[in-house]
Amino acid sequence: MSTALLTDRYELTMLSAALRDGTAGRHCVFEVFARKLPPGRRYGVVAGTGRLVEAIADFRFGEAELDHLREQGVVDADTADWLARYRFTGDIYGYAEGELYYPGSPILTVTGTFAECVLLETLVLSILNYDSAVAAAAARMVTAARGRPIIEMGSRRAHEQAAVAAARAAYLAGFASTSNLEAGRRYGVPTAGTAAHAFTLLHDSESAAFASQVAALGKSTTLLVDTYDIAEGIRRAVATAGPGLAAIRIDSGDLSVLAQQSRQQLDSLGAVDTKIIVSGDLDEYAIAALAAEPVDAYGAGTSVVTGSGAPTAGLVYKLVEVDGAPVVKRSEHKATIGGRKTAVRRHKPTGTATEEVVVSRGRPEPAPHDRMLQRPYLIRGEPVPDLPDLAASRELLREGLVAVPWEGLKLSAGDPAIPVTMLAGD
Repeated sequence: MSTALLTDRYELTMLSAALRDGTAGRHCVFEVFARKLPPGRRYGVVAGTGRLVEAIADFRFGEAELDHLREQGVVDADTADWLARYRFTGDIYGYAEGELYYPGSPILTVTGTFAECVLLETLVLSILNYDSAVAAAAARMVTAARGRPIIEMGSRRAHEQAAVAAARAAYLAGFASTSNLEAGRRYGVPTAGTAAHAFTLLHDSESAAFASQVAALGKSTTLLVDTYDIAEGIRRAVATAGPGLAAIRIDSGDLSVLAQQSRQQLDSLGAVDTKIIVSGDLDEYAIAALAAEPVDAYGAGTSVVTGSGAPTAGLVYKLVEVDGAPVVKRSEHKATIGGRKTAVRRHKPTGTATEEVVVSRGRPEPAPHDRMLQRPYLIRGEPVPDLPDLAASRELLREGLVAVPWEGLKLSAGDPAIPVTMLAGD
């Protein structure tokens, strides 16, 4: 399916004008970066680049797309002819998925002619802004969970395709699984899920519902015990499945108090290995508040797919170089730094990150324990053969968070986890 119309009309307006005045073929460098992090955040997480590579491969103007553009008067005949032959033939470099970023980090660099690069602006930003927002929120939840698994279950709170993207981004950030089956099929994200309150209400009694679920799924299932009275629900769950029941789930109420009471009750019934899963409008703050409670796993939904209050990463796509010369936007509050950027992250010998150095029109002077941050994604329009998979991206993010100074992992508002130093090269 073509992704060519997942864009804004003004990109085609600029293309038409540039083709007519002869500037369309000028060699350009566009960069994606964030001027600032969302309020309260100390780092961002790059996510969605793998999806972007796939989307660019499908960025083609077929007859159906061109007919629509002609009928609506969006493009003239010459522009339509040019679009019919369109293929991105430039280069894309960027931070790896799972990499942390900060204000000014050049997380994606797109080079090629103005015509072929400008068309990608909306596609690039719509994918990276959403996926990175979800991944950053999910990473904060994973940190707050302190090693306890989290299930992503936000599909019913998002657009159906956004739900798939969110499940992928959350898994990249360290979530254990998702409820979304399409994310499982498309990206290999482990899936999980048992039953909702409707299943209990369907049956004539709670015990009958539990018995049906155990008969179908065995004792390794999770029984939802808060449809009626939680204490009675736990008693019925253990009576039905026995002390070998894998888990119970609580989806409402004061989860801190209920987790304590439920653990005591399960232990008294001999179900000492039965785990407690809690869900219900959890975000990173609610998860952190449950750190000392006997909770074994969490289910998080709405806050994941909405970026926990920051549904976009605030990334921008800006032209920084034309025919080898830097160009600068000087608008108040929205100024840019001209020239293509190169970035390196510096570390102590112990591995703790200390600084990100971004150089315009040059490369940072090498120092011990430096790590270059950009890698190729497409060269001359073709994806490079060694793009990392989700497992590698998960590990990169895990390592990146370990390297962050401990102050940078706090959920409270503060400065970015490490400073970014901008330098001008030759």
